[in-house]
Amino acid sequence: MRLHEYEALDIFEQNRIPVPRRAVATSMHEALQVAGEIGYPVVLKAQVLVGGRGLAGGIKVASTADELKDLAEALLSSEIKGLPVRKILVCEKVEIAQEFYLGFTIDSYSGKPVIVVSTEGGVLIEETARSAPEKIAAIHIEPTFGYYPYLSRSLLRRLGLNQQLITPWSDVIGQLYNVALRYEALIAEINPLVVLPNGGLMAVDAVLEVDDSALSRVRLPLPDRIDRIENPIERRGREIGVSYVDLDGDIGLISSGAGLGMASMDIIGQRMKPANFLETGGGITADLLYKCMELVMMKPDLRAIFINVYGGINPIHEGAKGVVRYIHEHKVKIPIVAKALGNRQEETWEIFRSGGVHVVTEAATEKAIDRLYELVGA
Repeated sequence: MRLHEYEALDIFEQNRIPVPRRAVATSMHEALQVAGEIGYPVVLKAQVLVGGRGLAGGIKVASTADELKDLAEALLSSEIKGLPVRKILVCEKVEIAQEFYLGFTIDSYSGKPVIVVSTEGGVLIEETARSAPEKIAAIHIEPTFGYYPYLSRSLLRRLGLNQQLITPWSDVIGQLYNVALRYEALIAEINPLVVLPNGGLMAVDAVLEVDDSALSRVRLPLPDRIDRIENPIERRGREIGVSYVDLDGDIGLISSGAGLGMASMDIIGQRMKPANFLETGGGITADLLYKCMELVMMKPDLRAIFINVYGGINPIHEGAKGVVRYIHEHKVKIPIVAKALGNRQEETWEIFRSGGVHVVTEAATEKAIDRLYELVGA
């Protein structure tokens, strides 16, 4: 679960990481009030859960109240990468002497926490890694050993950092690492971490993403993750307990596993376009598959639905009952193709057929997609 910037900044501040004065506004009038308290110039930052807001026009600077009125109204009526802007962060504009990058993440190869620092802040760290790798330094933290300040000091010396900055830099790294541990973060990032004219450090941007699987263990206040899902179909998917990702195609997909779903998407994508990714996980029931049909059918202009399920411990025959019930109750007219193998597969095929579903009994998903393609046409 990714937090909004203002939520991450609040957490950073609570953990003694210096951050600018700021407040969130949901209207132009609120933004004017905040700016009046902070003092001009101010920075207006759209609060949406995507990266690259600056390049997308989501960050503006207002030097006067008149400028702020126009910019705040424009931002609050805009979209950033398809997401509507409902809140803006109004914060003081600080003078910057130098910009750095500081981030924490988990190295997927080693499974260890890694701290990354760079002398190039305010830009895409991935681009810096490609074009100027000598400007980036990283260190892995042994989980059984933990973090100690000398680790970050040696890291910063590798970048040739000014000796006067090493101690305050090391303090911020330690605090960010503590935040990452307490919130079981997948990513904790400051970009840029700036040096002020007086030599102090300040985090003028904040990214914090909490591991979804760890939410039950984090005993700290966190926002409701469902409330922040903008897409109504994805929100409904989260409510019913399935993984749903909305896509721009017109072939609906229901699968009983992530790998099965991704493979199905790849094969569909060779000749058609998947409308979604959906995987049910374990515990298939008639009610769950009924709700999955309901979920997929929320997508407008579907041409067909492909169901790919495997019955190991999953009672796929029960799931088929839910699909057929939905078809009968809602008089579904678009073609539905199903490949269902495993536990009680013959019974599952007969249930699907009773609802007019085109059943493919071959093991290869390609055969089922061939049948789907025949039904929807080129």
